[in-house]
Amino acid sequence: MATTPAHTLNLCGVLSEAKRIVNSHSRHFLALSVIFLLPLSFSLIIFPTLQLSLTKSYVVSTQFLVVDQTDLRFYTVPLLYALFVYIFFLGAIATITYSTYHGFYGRPVKFFPAIKSLIFSFFPLVSTTLAAQLTLSLISLTFFLFFAVVIRMGENLGFVINYSSTYFTAFCALIGAALSLLIIYFLVNWSLACVIVVTESKWGFEPLWRSAYLVKGMKSVSLSLLLLFGFLIGFWVWMNSNDVLCFDAVDGWRSWPFVLQLVIGTSILTLLLLHNTSANTVLYMYCKALHGELAIEIAEEFAREYVSLPFDDEKVPHVVTVFPA
Repeated sequence: MATTPAHTLNLCGVLSEAKRIVNSHSRHFLALSVIFLLPLSFSLIIFPTLQLSLTKSYVVSTQFLVVDQTDLRFYTVPLLYALFVYIFFLGAIATITYSTYHGFYGRPVKFFPAIKSLIFSFFPLVSTTLAAQLTLSLISLTFFLFFAVVIRMGENLGFVINYSSTYFTAFCALIGAALSLLIIYFLVNWSLACVIVVTESKWGFEPLWRSAYLVKGMKSVSLSLLLLFGFLIGFWVWMNSNDVLCFDAVDGWRSWPFVLQLVIGTSILTLLLLHNTSANTVLYMYCKALHGELAIEIAEEFAREYVSLPFDDEKVPHVVTVFPA
């Protein structure tokens, strides 16, 4: 039986175990990253430059009254880009989660079963992400309606509202902060939803409720992962997008500094996305351990391996000991 040192149920334990799984199957995760995460990372960095070029083309074309064709292109490209990002994002989530989940148990991690898992997980992931987006949209709409009602009531009561005043700006900031905190709260509670879709074959609103249950007692770790990778990925995309824009403006697309910046930025962003997805899967396993569900699965794993004698080295179960911090 393969064993690893005990890990505490905290951020460092999650990151350490995720790193161990990725390093143990480096070629497998590299292949998945090249297929799904590399195009996604490249598009996230290069799209601002593409959007700027499209805007310049739009401005030039409108000067010559070529409006209809340019309008179609101006709105179609962002929609196609969003669809591209969405599809590759779900593909990465499905395959990397599946691989990390099996790697956690020490099961064989193979390429074609991981790709095959995408077939069964894609549409459930679509339904779950749409359910989450619908809920967050309704919450945001409620806040905006509340804001509009308060403003209208103030005007009906005879108050003169100065939209450029400091008080109005502070009120808007307060509403925005409250909405942001509420959205973060739901994101923390739903952080395991996509993992649950892949590992438990649930879909729709059910993974959201299941995630909210499992994350109890581990919300601080979930929040830490959200803030850590959210900041790193957001900052890296912003920094490299600006650098690529500068290179494009000065030297053009064929310059070596531009290509080098693009390669480095895309590679590091791919690693961040890979470890973020893997860490979420490990967090799911640790949450199950905290709720006593992991011990049952490990017992079932031992039972299957005991029956299927003789043992193969690749089939020896892998056990990770976890305990609360």
